[in-house]
Amino acid sequence: MPAQLLTIEVTRLDAGRARLRLSGELDFDTAPELVAAAAELRRDGYQELLFDLSAVSLCDSSGLSAFLTVHRGGTGAIRLRGVGRQLQQLLDRTGLTELLAVEGATDGDVRRAG
Repeated sequence: MPAQLLTIEVTRLDAGRARLRLSGELDFDTAPELVAAAAELRRDGYQELLFDLSAVSLCDSSGLSAFLTVHRGGTGAIRLRGVGRQLQQLLDRTGLTELLAVEGATDGDVRRAG
């Protein structure tokens, strides 16, 4: 079965805020697409980025690295929404929950360590 491609749908919400709705697999082959899309938004003045991950079927260490790269590349908030249980565990274990605002998959609350 071939790997599922990553699709990124960008919505410019208002001045300085944009949503990136991801679907497919966020891995070694597709993570550079996410970094490039976020960098383009940042160049256009969008600093607060909301990533909707509800349709992501896989996120490996390269995907986590992409989120870290995006976080380090700007000054605005990075928010993750629709995070599944497996990805939440990876974020917790790697400490990225401390850097990124993670909205609970079911309750909409923002989780942040510390």
